[in-house]
Amino acid sequence: MNLQKSAIMTDKKVRTRINGNKLSPERSINNPGIDNLITEGGENFFLYLHWLGLANEQNLLILSSRNHYYYDNNDLKGVTTLINLKKLNQIRHLDRFLHTVYNVISPGTDFIGCFSDWKTQKEITLHSRMYKRLINFLDSKTDIEIDKKDVSGLLESQGFKVMDMTEINGLTYFRTRNNGRSFE
Repeated sequence: MNLQKSAIMTDKKVRTRINGNKLSPERSINNPGIDNLITEGGENFFLYLHWLGLANEQNLLILSSRNHYYYDNNDLKGVTTLINLKKLNQIRHLDRFLHTVYNVISPGTDFIGCFSDWKTQKEITLHSRMYKRLINFLDSKTDIEIDKKDVSGLLESQGFKVMDMTEINGLTYFRTRNNGRSFE
């Protein structure tokens, strides 16, 4: 498997190919959070975390895409990495969601997630996209069309520093860090 690197990295080093063999860790996981991440987010999400060196991180919190949980500030105090499994394309009022995430996590905390970049979805025809929009409208679902530039700008406007964006099999995974400035 080869992973393609997108062009957004703050240190301007852009890797265009990452050898997938280096991403295939031996998995003997006894962490229910990581098991949930693989079940809901897929193997590629785990591989991305492993590539970042965060797969064995002890202080991470995974927000399920299927279940809703409520956390207070005490629950989030020791968290160093917050992982959102729901694609950003499927979040209504994305700007408010990111603003809330920024305000509840501590400065220096990583925020990781994914989205479908509509500009890289070359195989999707105009007809297919229009059909998808119609179905989303009829089902009252959200599936907004965003790209790397949109997401990067939105994350930075909310106070996050974009550390990495990597495309893996049609999804773009990102790692950001809370800069610590207040935007309230």
